[in-house]
Amino acid sequence: MSPIYVYSRRGCHLCEVLIGEMLPLLQGRIDIEVRDIDTNDDWKNVYDVRIPVVEYEGQVICEYPLDKAKIAAIVASSALPDES
Repeated sequence: MSPIYVYSRRGCHLCEVLIGEMLPLLQGRIDIEVRDIDTNDDWKNVYDVRIPVVEYEGQVICEYPLDKAKIAAIVASSALPDES
């Protein structure tokens, strides 16, 4: 299962709020990786004033505010059995 990425930066209050709202929704089923945009020039160029941005499997899911319905749908799809 791919992690959910949150593009953020140190001291971003909206980022902290979004992550705090998202963690209970993930229910420990999906990993979250917070990416500090100030550590990567490409991320900074793309997301500089847009943070926080949530990405899953290469697609932007939402920016602030958190789209709880989309996160819930991702979690629900992660509960499906693997068809290997």
